[in-house]
Amino acid sequence: MTDVNLQFPGVLGVSHRMKEIARLLVLVAPSDATVLLLGETGTGKELVAQAIHMNSPRRQGPFIVVNCAALPETLLESELFGHEKGAFTGATAKKEGRFLLAHHGSLFLDEIGELQPSTQAKILRVLQNREFEPLGSTRTIKVDVRIIAATNRNLETMVQQGTFRDDLYYRLHVFPITLPALRQRLDDLPLLADFFLQRYRDKYQRPIQSLAPEVLQAFRRYSWPGNIRELENTLERGVI
Repeated sequence: MTDVNLQFPGVLGVSHRMKEIARLLVLVAPSDATVLLLGETGTGKELVAQAIHMNSPRRQGPFIVVNCAALPETLLESELFGHEKGAFTGATAKKEGRFLLAHHGSLFLDEIGELQPSTQAKILRVLQNREFEPLGSTRTIKVDVRIIAATNRNLETMVQQGTFRDDLYYRLHVFPITLPALRQRLDDLPLLADFFLQRYRDKYQRPIQSLAPEVLQAFRRYSWPGNIRELENTLERGVI
């Protein structure tokens, strides 16, 4: 990708689209700005979030990941903000939330478009004031956290439909980066395919040196709806 690869070794690409992504990462990573990663599922948003953190002044701090779509709203609030013992049924002990665990580091909020309105409001407060209250508590906790958010949904449309808060959207939309789908960066396909081939050749101890030209041609003709994640799974299955 040029010498930027020395700083972002996991962000692979030689295409024009990926060189532009690298340029944006060089600009934003050293700052403390909130970053919103946009793009289809499987385009590598978490990998880019890790690259931003590892090239920031917070690199010695924690990098905490929350998948906002993986938990129901009540459990998600507990995961984000923590809770006191007895705050709800089943809360048998005090628990620290992800915001506190990410203190002096970065918090990656994946699938942020799946948040319910009440949780959106609480996250907005943290972004505005850098403080929150754990569930079942009246104490206010101050945190120093960089937010990196990601979604495969169109947040602008959700704002217009009233399903995503406009004030939270503008707080998140400080430095947006849209990751291209794999079909939009086919020049990177041989590099990515070789990377995954080597990874799984070594893992499974298979004597495979390279992909046949006809395989790469078939890869180029395919639309890859699952993007890089689908390519990786395909190569792992093929090596096995």
